[in-house]
Amino acid sequence: MLDKDLFKLLDDKRDIAKVILVSILGLIVNMGITACICWVIGLAYKGEELKEYLTPVILLGVGALLRMCLSILGGRIKASLGAKVKKQLRQKVYDKTLKMGLKSVEGMNIAGLTQVSIEGVEQLDLYYSSYLPQFFYSMIAPIILFIICVFIDWQTALVLLACVPLIPISIVAVSKYAKKIFAKYWGKYISMGDGFLDCVRGLKELKIFSADEVYNDKMNAKSEDFRKITMKVLVMQLASTTIMDLVAYGGAGAGIAVAIWGVAQRGLDPIMTLFLVLVAVEFFLPLRALGSAFHVAMNGASAGKKICGLLEAPLPEWGEEKVEGCVLEIKGVNFSYDGKRNVLQNVDMTFNKGMTAIVGESGSGKSTVVNLIAGALRPCQGSITIGGKALTSLSRDDYYSHLSVVSYNTYIFNESILDNFRMAKRGVAQDEIFEALKKVNLYDFVMQNGGLEKIISEDGENISGGQRQRLALAVNLVAQKSIYVFDEATSNIDIESEAIIMREIESLAKEATVIVISHRLANVVNADKIYMLSGGSVVEEGTHIQLCENDGEYGKLYMTQKTLEEGYKQVKAEVEV
Repeated sequence: MLDKDLFKLLDDKRDIAKVILVSILGLIVNMGITACICWVIGLAYKGEELKEYLTPVILLGVGALLRMCLSILGGRIKASLGAKVKKQLRQKVYDKTLKMGLKSVEGMNIAGLTQVSIEGVEQLDLYYSSYLPQFFYSMIAPIILFIICVFIDWQTALVLLACVPLIPISIVAVSKYAKKIFAKYWGKYISMGDGFLDCVRGLKELKIFSADEVYNDKMNAKSEDFRKITMKVLVMQLASTTIMDLVAYGGAGAGIAVAIWGVAQRGLDPIMTLFLVLVAVEFFLPLRALGSAFHVAMNGASAGKKICGLLEAPLPEWGEEKVEGCVLEIKGVNFSYDGKRNVLQNVDMTFNKGMTAIVGESGSGKSTVVNLIAGALRPCQGSITIGGKALTSLSRDDYYSHLSVVSYNTYIFNESILDNFRMAKRGVAQDEIFEALKKVNLYDFVMQNGGLEKIISEDGENISGGQRQRLALAVNLVAQKSIYVFDEATSNIDIESEAIIMREIESLAKEATVIVISHRLANVVNADKIYMLSGGSVVEEGTHIQLCENDGEYGKLYMTQKTLEEGYKQVKAEVEV
């Protein structure tokens, strides 16, 4: 009923204590109001004069006013607690996501992370602001009531207290089934969200391949599964609520019967008996309210487990040392994604100042090398060093201040061009931006289309692919890093944009360590060193001329590509004529 992991997530628990204290004070005031009502009825029963009613009526009014104030105060504390909880948890999720960096969270994609951080936190808001305070209060309230009632009639008080545990017993009985149901509920909820996001992203492709109807059926099936699990949740809630009502009212009835029996057989005072009758239900109301909050709590707890899984995920290993030098080395690295098959095997590479290229066919391990250099992955064996220092010993912030990764899908934010540049370098001067734009041949385009205040739409939809990649390069140029990694930075763009980007990459290599990953070997002929990957191993290394003279895999692949490109140019020329 109380999840220790979720309880530990809450940094400041004082507000929970405040809610419990206010609830206890409210209970005591309620007892006072009930006593005043019985007092007034007793005076009426005895036929006392009107002036005798003054004191209990005044106390009754004060009690009602005080109860109202406590209700308002309790509501405000709960609202404050809920706001703090949401802020704390979202901050923790955000901070953890940042600390994870480029490392992905197992079983958590973008849609899942979004749902957990938004909807999941909303559910946990109710868990912390309603369920937890009610949990502790419901344990304390019956004891306070027992202490009050035992002095009036110990037999009635004992019967009422003995019946109270039946409600938590029923809750525990339901909880095992409820946890399974809510775990499935969240799993299907996230699965439905993932499917919907996937369909929206690929809507163009679905239309092109006329597959929208098929995916519509899949989404309908997922929606139906979610509807069924939602109905199971509602049926379970209704059944458990009915059980708790039977226990609560049955227990109160038993206590009332004992009190009435006390009047008839043991000479119990009728007015005192009336007080016991009115208070009997109060024994069960806190636990009854806990039972109602329990279902919300289970839903929140299921979401909380996913948040705990995210927050407990291991972080990439980093140290505190500073980067000294820009010579990057990969020594004897083996890497496997599943622990069974090695994607990289005994890889040795050295990247000095200048241009170093990594080439190879698809699946040879090029992107894995990039992720290892970027710190998104850690080698299973071997080491990666910068200036002689192991990557794991370096400060992540300091390392990233020296590293820039530009790929074919480098993200351009849905902000102005100026804001995108400021993201790379705070306080960047306009002259620096203009110089970078001129280097990538984007200056005229930007000036003719709104200047630096031009807003780039989501995913760069309002500019071409070549312009997007050139803009990404310009943004990284102003960052002035010492190590640049270009991962297929010229793929899927026009020849003009490719030539501009490669010209700037070669110019950049005069001042920094530049690593180029390319499927097109014509782009790396001027590299100072080329590593040829095949099957996860370095099969050849050297300059373009040396590798061609060896007549190995690189030379054969280069000649194949060259023949295809020359044939394409010839056909294109004939078509134009």
